[in-house]
Amino acid sequence: MTHWFHRNPLKATAPVSFNYYGVTTGLPASKICNDLRSSRARLLELFTELSCNPEMMKNAADLYFSLLQGFINSPDDSTQESKLRYIQNFKWTDTLQGQVPSAQQDAVFELISMGFNVALWYTKYASRLAGKENITEDEAKEVHRSLKTAAGIFKHLKESHIPKLITPAEKGRDLEPRLVEAYILQCQAEAQEVTIARAIELKHAPGLIAALAYETANFYQRADHTLSSLEPAYSAKWRKYLHLKMCFYTAYAYCYHGQTLLAGDKCGEAIRSLQEAEKLYAKAEALCKEYGETKGPGPSAKPSGHLFFRKLGSLVKTTLDKCQRENGFIYFQKIPAEAPQLELKANYGLVEPVPFEFPPMGVQWTPETLAAFDLTKRPKDDGAKPKPEEEVKAVTEPDIKPQKDTGCRIS
Repeated sequence: MTHWFHRNPLKATAPVSFNYYGVTTGLPASKICNDLRSSRARLLELFTELSCNPEMMKNAADLYFSLLQGFINSPDDSTQESKLRYIQNFKWTDTLQGQVPSAQQDAVFELISMGFNVALWYTKYASRLAGKENITEDEAKEVHRSLKTAAGIFKHLKESHIPKLITPAEKGRDLEPRLVEAYILQCQAEAQEVTIARAIELKHAPGLIAALAYETANFYQRADHTLSSLEPAYSAKWRKYLHLKMCFYTAYAYCYHGQTLLAGDKCGEAIRSLQEAEKLYAKAEALCKEYGETKGPGPSAKPSGHLFFRKLGSLVKTTLDKCQRENGFIYFQKIPAEAPQLELKANYGLVEPVPFEFPPMGVQWTPETLAAFDLTKRPKDDGAKPKPEEEVKAVTEPDIKPQKDTGCRIS
């Protein structure tokens, strides 16, 4: 079963040379700076390489982060921060704010921002795989794993590193905790979509599928609520996506709950549940159109033309027709005025983020290596000669062509 996921753009960053003329007083220090520059550049390249896979991404990210740790923590096993933490200014754009960058002279800001982009890469890798026409079981597992990995990275950044920033993130910036929380919830919800597709394929009990769909809709609702106070100019498209997915999976829940009710000879209630599914499906369809017309970060798409969307519409219609036929021939039950309350709890298949930790500091870092950086030899700032601003160029992301049956473009 193919899937369709909304994706915000990758973060862009200004180049960093790690050249500290006069400050680096030995070959080991110079080599670390060269390795930092090259490993950072390579990691940035991999974000847009279609041939990149999770193993390549992990290796490249671990190399850069292990080197960067020496700019954050002291290598002598103490809890002291490194004297190099504030030596370099880093600039990053935000996923919702276009090309207006944030800048902080803080290696922790770099660690979090690059980590954020790694998490975004995992979501985009999952999206590319999930949009394939004939996704295999192994590929579905890879999608599921990648989304849980991304959720784990976002969660680790939010809980363990963002609180360490000297300058808190401004409203609507990526490192604002509620924005990170929205990304975590979206990853969990999308991973559960894969679980639901698998449960349907294996013909699990309708009650389990209904419960999973209901829990997934709740994830989307919580993510949408988290973004509710942001400016519509940059959050509206993302929120349309979250809202339409919430309606879509609530419709799923009512559809499969109706099947459970029918199996329990509650045909009248089943009809009412299917009618609610039909209503919510129509609402999701309207939101799909609004999503396509809404300007903002993210891909242009027509989700209502996607296979995953059309399948549910057909299922709701055939199940409702069956319930109405059986009620007319067998049950003759009254159809309730109110839709049944969904109080469904899934005991299996709920997604939790994969725990994540940054790699330990590289073995290149020793107290002697750190001592080879002499901060007293930093050039004095010359106000008469302002430094040229490093340009932050937009990331050119690969244009993924949709499969012929998807009706959308996966970013």
